[in-house]
Amino acid sequence: MRLSRFFLPVLRETPKEAEIISHQLMLRAGMVRQASAGIYSWLPLGLKVLQRIETIVREEQDRSGAIEMLMPTLQQADLWRESGRYDAYGPEMLRFRDRHEREMLYGPTNEELITQIFRDAVRSYRDLPRNLYHIQWKFRDEVRPRFGVMRGREFLMKDAYSFDINAAAARQAYHRMFVAYLRTFARMGLKSIPMAADTGPIGGDLSHEFIILAETGESRVYCHADLLDLRVPPADVDFAGDLAPLIEQWTKPYAATDEKHEDVRFAAEVPAEKRLSARGIEVGHIFFFGTKYSEPMGCRVQGPDGSMIAVQMGSYGIGVSRLVGAIIEASHDAAGIVWPVPVAPFEVALINLKAGDKDTDRACEDLYARLMRAGVSVLYEDTEERAGAKFASMDLIGLPFQLIVGPKGVKNGEVEVKERRSGERVNLAPDAAVKRLVELISARRLLV
Repeated sequence: MRLSRFFLPVLRETPKEAEIISHQLMLRAGMVRQASAGIYSWLPLGLKVLQRIETIVREEQDRSGAIEMLMPTLQQADLWRESGRYDAYGPEMLRFRDRHEREMLYGPTNEELITQIFRDAVRSYRDLPRNLYHIQWKFRDEVRPRFGVMRGREFLMKDAYSFDINAAAARQAYHRMFVAYLRTFARMGLKSIPMAADTGPIGGDLSHEFIILAETGESRVYCHADLLDLRVPPADVDFAGDLAPLIEQWTKPYAATDEKHEDVRFAAEVPAEKRLSARGIEVGHIFFFGTKYSEPMGCRVQGPDGSMIAVQMGSYGIGVSRLVGAIIEASHDAAGIVWPVPVAPFEVALINLKAGDKDTDRACEDLYARLMRAGVSVLYEDTEERAGAKFASMDLIGLPFQLIVGPKGVKNGEVEVKERRSGERVNLAPDAAVKRLVELISARRLLV
């Protein structure tokens, strides 16, 4: 993509309303613009990141055996009355009447709707297990939306729902999602820690939040430091096998959110030098809640003995749009964002230091074509901006690599390759630069 044809409205100054670094950088880098309180338009750069995250989430859900579908944003209030949650949910739910005076709501979550769909379609235990997921916009009417996409009112979420014949099978489904989540966040360059968590309005008696540590996290978390060094399950992990040993490895060491933290237990179980207390950002949340929704809503299947059995259920959420902000919180420096390769909107910034110079233009066009043919995504900075402004903008938007081309280098048969994260710079012949970039990017596209 040529920057001269792209829409990238960067800001030189930090907007006053932006309180945390991810909100500041997303506004400055031209990723989002606020439409109203807690609601954002996603501009082209931000949308590309959102889509990269979606792809990783989708790939790992599919790998685990979950099946994608799509449910609507609007739901009928009567469905929530069946489960008993309509009056209990609270003012965060946006409720309204349509032109026929039917009570409707903008879905904050989808347990009721997916239970109805499954109830109306499945009759026998032979159709179990199943795990259905979708990636859809949600709305929760936060009293004080803040921190940009980290705590907005409208947000993009992946939610999955498992259906099983008994509690033991349902826990296996829970384990599959647990492992899928570890892999999902690791592929985005994040170190997530699963922590025992409160079930909140979703319900149930088993729940884990997946937390990344960040100074700007919304809550305090406590864990055994060894969790930071655990190896994420590999791509060939057997989701059909027994995952219990993996789960035990990740859940035996102490880890809890503030709501579940116990000072006495923490001190007893974790050596003083291994106690870690920090602030964290929730990026995923999984729940096992048994028959909380299937019983009141009549979601039953015929068991092997002919009796009707209420299915056991779980739900599993990932904040897709929230992850954009969370990744920035975990990966930035004084100059701007530092994207990990797997989620970067483009992998290389090709910077023409003297647009309009015949030899420099020719060299850039050749490099641009060669990188594109090699499958590398490139943002070509071909504008007539000053060199200093180009460097500042490209550092701000944080693409993993910069390929810098100027008249002096072209004359000497060299271009400069800069790695955004380390700041390392190296001068290479154009052929060697392309080869180096392709190799580095290929190696980092899959982090696990």
